[in-house]
Amino acid sequence: MFPRVSMRRRSAEVSPTEPMGKGNEKNQTNRICLLVALSLFFWALLLYFHFVVLGTSNIDKQLQLQPSYAQSQPSSVSLRVDKFPIEPHAAPSKPPPKEPLVTIDKPILPPAPVANSSSTFKPPRIVESGKKQEFSFIRALKTVDNKSDPCGGKYIYVHNLPSKFNEDMLRDCKKLSLWTNMCKFTTNAGLGPPLENVEGVFSDEGWYATNQFAVDVIFSNRMKQYKCLTNDSSLAAAIFVPFYAGFDIARYLWGYNISRRDAASLELVDWLMKRPEWDIMRGKDHFLVAGRITWDFRRLSEEETDWGNKLLFLPAAKNMSMLVVESSPWNANDFGIPYPTYFHPAKDSEVFEWQDRMRNLERKWLFSFAGAPRPDNPKSIRGQIIDQCRNSNVGKLLECDFGESKCHAPSSIMQMFQSSLFCLQPQGDSYTRRSAFDSMLAGCIPVFFHPGSAYTQYTWHLPKNYTTYSVFIPEDDVRKRNISIEERLLQIPAEQVKIMRENVINLIPRLIYADPRSELETQKDAFDVSVQAVIDKVTRLRKNMIEGRTEYDYFVEENSWKYALLEEGQREAGGHVWDPFFSKPKPGEDGSSDGNGGTTISADAAKNSWKSEQRDKTQ
Repeated sequence: MFPRVSMRRRSAEVSPTEPMGKGNEKNQTNRICLLVALSLFFWALLLYFHFVVLGTSNIDKQLQLQPSYAQSQPSSVSLRVDKFPIEPHAAPSKPPPKEPLVTIDKPILPPAPVANSSSTFKPPRIVESGKKQEFSFIRALKTVDNKSDPCGGKYIYVHNLPSKFNEDMLRDCKKLSLWTNMCKFTTNAGLGPPLENVEGVFSDEGWYATNQFAVDVIFSNRMKQYKCLTNDSSLAAAIFVPFYAGFDIARYLWGYNISRRDAASLELVDWLMKRPEWDIMRGKDHFLVAGRITWDFRRLSEEETDWGNKLLFLPAAKNMSMLVVESSPWNANDFGIPYPTYFHPAKDSEVFEWQDRMRNLERKWLFSFAGAPRPDNPKSIRGQIIDQCRNSNVGKLLECDFGESKCHAPSSIMQMFQSSLFCLQPQGDSYTRRSAFDSMLAGCIPVFFHPGSAYTQYTWHLPKNYTTYSVFIPEDDVRKRNISIEERLLQIPAEQVKIMRENVINLIPRLIYADPRSELETQKDAFDVSVQAVIDKVTRLRKNMIEGRTEYDYFVEENSWKYALLEEGQREAGGHVWDPFFSKPKPGEDGSSDGNGGTTISADAAKNSWKSEQRDKTQ
């Protein structure tokens, strides 16, 4: 037994290269073949399952996820398909066409973006009726591209208001002012009665005894002569509302409750909002004119004793632009336009002749002032100005107080301005005065003491660089420092005075209102400048809406006075050297705070300006 076992152990240790028996070799070969066959069969099953069964299933799932483009529906919309993310394993051999245009039956939802894809999903752009979706005012904007149309981009649509909003007021003209018979001032298309050139102060033609608050009717009658009126509001660059807002409030300021004062304004807004033209921009392309200061239209409460109506605080009116002879520094829906002067030329030649005459006048007075003191206003500097005029050998004073006065005669006022180099223009009952425009019409360089008297008011009509045509002396220099106005003006070199006077004379056309029954040939008057400014404002707004941007960054309405002073390209209004002039007062200061960025200068100034009409009305 033991030798046999030993032999087997040694046989197992024989070298692999050693020949084996015939039977053993056959069995080993069979086992190897079986293993190879089993292996091949296993891999064949695995490959078949992966490529045939799983592959077919994935394809079916992909087909089920694709939208159907063959549904039969009425064709109405074109869809621009953007490049959608594609799964990596399904990438095509060559890139698809760039943004193919696919016409479909109706709007469909695009395929959902693939999860974990790095591509950015872009929704398709829906184009109604085969065209790009557009704002309703696109047609009006495109009129400017028609170079053969002289009115391209300038069309104005005028609402046909019921007569109670305008003409009926003129028929009842005796009720338009408590102290002044406005009937004579609404004649001659709002210019008033002609002025006779008895003293040779005026021209022989174009001069009228125009009331300073008659812009409502003057502007509306000028609009009737506008060359680019249209009956198609879809072409309009702006829409005019011929509501006599100034005449309306003038009827009811004294002795009427707030319901009566607000009635016409509320009716007007209700009428406008029902019109299809309103829906174009919700009134942001609408504008109207009121020939009074803004404070007559900014009643802050429902107290019967509060002043004015609330037209400019109505939500719809906040969308519109209102052109007034004095605007609010703290609100964005009103814009200052010039007070009417006595000169309303019908031809360019009348303007040129007047300008030449103003250039050649000898001016014997260094400065002059026409006005009355304001003893009830402790902050008024009129008292100091009057004293300086009286005590100067080169100053001229024309006092305007109760009773008969040369100050009430247009010829006396214009004669003094024509003989002066500088005309002093402090604040009146409110920031502004008609006198500023009368003096510039006479070629007299205005001297302002508050930026709200001109610089922040008439930004459409006056240069931003106020030093080119005027002199600015801060009120505190007169009130607290007792500065000598005479010495300050004498410091200006004669050559600079000459340049400033020429600049003032060149401004005359854009500060006057031409005769509403005609139109100047080449010169742009105050009406033309105002209409173009409104058109520019609306056009800017429309382009910003298309581009999805606003006109200003971080707009603050309380700082409204600053934005018109920004340079080209500026979008933010920061600190300004004039901030102290327009800062909010403390409650009780200057009477009280109006809670809207100003004081009761609003109500009190408006009320006092009405009282002044009794004193200053034209004789």
